[in-house]
Formats: sequence, structure tokens, C-alpha cells
Amino acid sequence: MTDDDRPIFERGDVVYGDDPFKPDEAARPWLVVSNHEGRPFHGEQYLALTLTTRSWMDGLVEIPEQAWIRGGTPATSRIVPWGIQSLARSDIDRWQGRLRDVTVNEAVDALVAELRR
Repeated sequence: MTDDDRPIFERGDVVYGDDPFKPDEAARPWLVVSNHEGRPFHGEQYLALTLTTRSWMDGLVEIPEQAWIRGGTPATSRIVPWGIQSLARSDIDRWQGRLRDVTVNEAVDALVAELRR
């Protein structure tokens, strides 16, 4: 994030925001994988992967406790690499934490593998 009036979330930030798969008031954590730096809509639109507390699905990316630089989730969560979403700044309620690059890169690699299936 930046220290400006309006934060610009960065790759690796976990934010809490709208869940397009549930009713109006539902929200969930998202891992920001791109903030469009150097492109139109920088700071206004984010590519993000959803997090889940589910553990029974194959292909989820684990988030070990040491992967968190700051913050975290209330329950053990995993990254869903096929759960990609374009989030508008207005969809984000708050910043929740930040993950280390190694975990973010693992999630992006898993997303790319999903897209190549």
C-alpha cells in the first residue's frame, strides 16, 4: 500500500472485498496479483485470486504461517489459483495483510498452469 489518501494495493497484498459468487453483503479475502502498474486503471482495478478455508479441493496453494509478512486470516486459508477476478477499488473494503513473494509466485504459476490446461 502507499501512504497517499487512497491506498494503491500492491502485488502480494491480501485485501477483503466483495464476493461476486455470493449475495450482496458477502465478502472474502483476495490476493492481489497485479495492480496494473504502468497500465490504464493503475490503482483502480486489480487482478486478484480468491482465498478459501476449504481444504478438500486439489490444486490449492497452501499459505504457511511464515508466508505472512504482516496480517493474516482468522482461519487457515489457501489460494484458489483458478479463482481469478478483476476487482475494482470500490469492491475492496480493507487491507488484510501481505504475503511473501515466494507464495505469490507459486500462486501465479498455478494460475498460468490452469490457463494452459
